[in-house]
Amino acid sequence: MINLGACPSYSLNIVVVNYGLGSKVISIAKESGITGGTVVLGRTSSKNAILKFLELSDCRKEVVFILSKDNHEEIFLDSLGEKLELDTPGNGFAISTSIDRVVGTHYCKNSNEMLGRRDGNMGNYDSMFVIVDRGDANDVVELASEAGASETVILNGRGAGVHETSKIFALDIEQEKEIVLILVEKEKTQNVCELIRSKFEIDRPGKGIMFIQSVDRVCGI
Repeated sequence: MINLGACPSYSLNIVVVNYGLGSKVISIAKESGITGGTVVLGRTSSKNAILKFLELSDCRKEVVFILSKDNHEEIFLDSLGEKLELDTPGNGFAISTSIDRVVGTHYCKNSNEMLGRRDGNMGNYDSMFVIVDRGDANDVVELASEAGASETVILNGRGAGVHETSKIFALDIEQEKEIVLILVEKEKTQNVCELIRSKFEIDRPGKGIMFIQSVDRVCGI
């Protein structure tokens, strides 16, 4: 029988920073009592028309995924915001979302147990993950931004460990797919979702997939 009360609640922290700072984020996490993290490459697209014309609108980013206990989350995000000056435009942002279930962390003494999520959600934002055909990500970003999205970042569909993580919800993640992370205020989520669904025909098999998570904390917005 799974005992959700045997282990502490966890959060998934997603940190978007300029290229080369992923290791610094991991270091700050360790100083905050958090071990481990995964860094993947990403990019953002500038709205500047001149940069787009010159094909210089893409800016390389690193996206760090870190699992933390709830009692470490606030310390980590506060330290991150201060040391990386996330309040300064262009330096990046961080969000945390509640985790429903986690298996495989060394913090859980019994390997048959799972970690449960905390109760409640105090955030005013949602995070949206949109998987679309390669080449459509910039259009997703533009559409979401026009609809009021606060931040967007495009993740590479392939990277280290691709053979172990080649599918998300039974959809192959290969070079022909792109993943867009969108941060949006809750009252705008439905509109952004409907615009993307309609424009990119997400409902059609093989066209893509979109899922939404509530955000508990935001840093750098």
